[in-house]
Amino acid sequence: MKINKIKLFASVIVLFGVTTFASAQKSYTLDTKSTFSVAGTSTLHDWEMKSGSGTGTATLTIANSKLTDIEALSVTLLAESIKSEKKSMDKVAYTTLKTDKNKNIKYVLKSAEKVNETTWELTGTYTIAGVSKVYKTTVKTTITKDGLNMQGSNKITFADFGMKSPTAMLGTIKTGQDLTIKFNLNFNL
Repeated sequence: MKINKIKLFASVIVLFGVTTFASAQKSYTLDTKSTFSVAGTSTLHDWEMKSGSGTGTATLTIANSKLTDIEALSVTLLAESIKSEKKSMDKVAYTTLKTDKNKNIKYVLKSAEKVNETTWELTGTYTIAGVSKVYKTTVKTTITKDGLNMQGSNKITFADFGMKSPTAMLGTIKTGQDLTIKFNLNFNL
């Protein structure tokens, strides 16, 4: 009887150790397949600029194929990696973003709250054109074979970050004040 109790006790310890190990926080790195975009309007046409060259890390807890905690998350994007289909538009965008002094666009998580199994509300600081502002972002999460996919978007304005809406052609083409930032992030071990 003592041997069975010892075996049972040892099994409980091993099971507890495996469960603890399976749900431990781990550091994940932003994959190169992640994408970012910013979209807006102008008096001429709607437009979108894209980038796929961000870097970042996240400290996540994934247990039983479910995301249970987002402890930390940060993403940095080289501002001049954002491109449109027109070089002249890129040049105007980089002037607006003040890339001569502010090389990066950054996001740093402040807190994360689970809404349901696949939806989280993140509160974090965006730094764009040298100005920082806190936003809440609803994101959809999916566990992948290598880590986590996270998708979301934010509505912002040029004025939020101390920027003026760009104009072109001597002011005949004007950009709308509202912007949408979209991201599709893949964090892998």
